[in-house]
Amino acid sequence: MARDEDRQVVWADDFRGLAWSPPDVRVWRHETGAGGWGDEQLQRYTASTRNAHLTGDGRLAITARREADGDVTSARLTTLGRLTVRRGRVEARIRQPRGAGTWSAFWMLGDDLEDVGWPACGEIDVMEHVGAEPRTVHGTVHGPGYAGVGGGVGGSHEASAPLADGFHVYAVKWTDDAVVWDLDGTEYHRVTPDDVPGPWPFRHGFHLLLNLAVGGRWPGNDASGVPLPATMLVDHVRVLDLASGGAEVTLHR
Repeated sequence: MARDEDRQVVWADDFRGLAWSPPDVRVWRHETGAGGWGDEQLQRYTASTRNAHLTGDGRLAITARREADGDVTSARLTTLGRLTVRRGRVEARIRQPRGAGTWSAFWMLGDDLEDVGWPACGEIDVMEHVGAEPRTVHGTVHGPGYAGVGGGVGGSHEASAPLADGFHVYAVKWTDDAVVWDLDGTEYHRVTPDDVPGPWPFRHGFHLLLNLAVGGRWPGNDASGVPLPATMLVDHVRVLDLASGGAEVTLHR
């Protein structure tokens, strides 16, 4: 029997393009601005290719920088209104940034975000990584009654070496009634409706997000001495079918 990760690729972005060009505007758009993003993060997200650009060799670089005036800039990309995913194996191959104070993420939010708000729309964090825990990946879901830093329902996995040392595949296998996380094909956590203390808002379409934050209220991730620039390198993002089928991807073009 074929493994889930050997199943058909339903959609993929392998970030092919000229060096210093933006990611595919038919799929990705920028969310910009500062204000702490809900938990006192330091960065201001921009649409500049200094903060998000293709490398020319099939990768996307998201870079946090300290500008000449002391401002910290970075990028947050979303597919809201351009690409919707429902179910399937959702994965990204990423090399993490290095240094305490960095906070990288590959995640999903419900497409009804602008109608019902967060956390009612649901949030699936495929991967979160903070530089203060160089070998640890976190996977979490958030919904009504279980949301926010320390409030979501999730698990973590500790790799044998710092995750910034090389590329790793971060994934969830998502069905209507379960979310299962793995790192490089090794399962480390799963959540079902019975495991959450509230509604299960994961049976509808979601959009993808990639971002690199600096600081924030993640315990122990002190950004006072974070070495910048710091770069999150993304080799690919893919949605694959599962053995049970049912993966759906919609492009809004």
